[in-house]
Amino acid sequence: MDISCVKAVFYSPTGNTGKTAVKIAEKAAENLGVDTLTVDFTLPGCRKEKNIFRSSDLVIFGTPVYAGRVPNKILPYIQSSFSGGGALAVPLVTFGNRNFDDALVELRNELEKNDFHTIAGAAFAAAHVFSDIIAAGRPDEKDISAAQKFAEDIAEKVRKMRSMPAPIAVRGNQPLGPYYTPLGTDGKPAVFLKAKPKTDPDRCSGCGICAEVCPMGSVNRSVPSEINGICIKCQACVKKCPEKAKYFDDPAFLSHIAMLEKNYLRRAVPEIFI
Repeated sequence: MDISCVKAVFYSPTGNTGKTAVKIAEKAAENLGVDTLTVDFTLPGCRKEKNIFRSSDLVIFGTPVYAGRVPNKILPYIQSSFSGGGALAVPLVTFGNRNFDDALVELRNELEKNDFHTIAGAAFAAAHVFSDIIAAGRPDEKDISAAQKFAEDIAEKVRKMRSMPAPIAVRGNQPLGPYYTPLGTDGKPAVFLKAKPKTDPDRCSGCGICAEVCPMGSVNRSVPSEINGICIKCQACVKKCPEKAKYFDDPAFLSHIAMLEKNYLRRAVPEIFI
């Protein structure tokens, strides 16, 4: 199969999905002897136009896992704004050390619906955005090594292809299961849909970085303490604030974090399908 470009396409509020997708794309491109291109649709300004691909493209398409699925506020854009044109694709999800549940099979299905041909897939653990200790530092050197080996295997599969294979078989339920229900330390559902980040006025310098990195465009640039739209708890504003002025104090949200830190500190391993 002739490939002219490998493209890393991703939604990545805190950077880990993008980092993983780019590493895979660059290594696959190196092995295939072609160029790479990056399509980052994290910010609202990057989600205004349709993305059209060609049959000679190999697309590494990544999203983080939210509640065991593709992020539901981004899913409509994925469904409506990507035209595969017969391109080969690799669905990639990153998850915060708990589980990726049905996110990978959901992403595979959406890519297939959009005229991509999925030939491989993977789920990589990444630092959990809610916690400083769950999968801290991941993707780490071991993860990147696995990602690059995966990329080499993708390139080898592409070189050997003489016809289009069936959609890649990945782990997940068909039909898709429900979204994961966050639990608190008491084992009961933790309801924090309305939780929004707070701002420490003694720390905030008014730099506006939190507004710039919000993937929903919900932080008021002039008054960073104001959240004027949806908060998806992606933690971009918290992680990228240079003054550490952003934080969450919702009791249910903090209880869920405590439950995760109690039960999900083991090292989750990548799951690769090729």
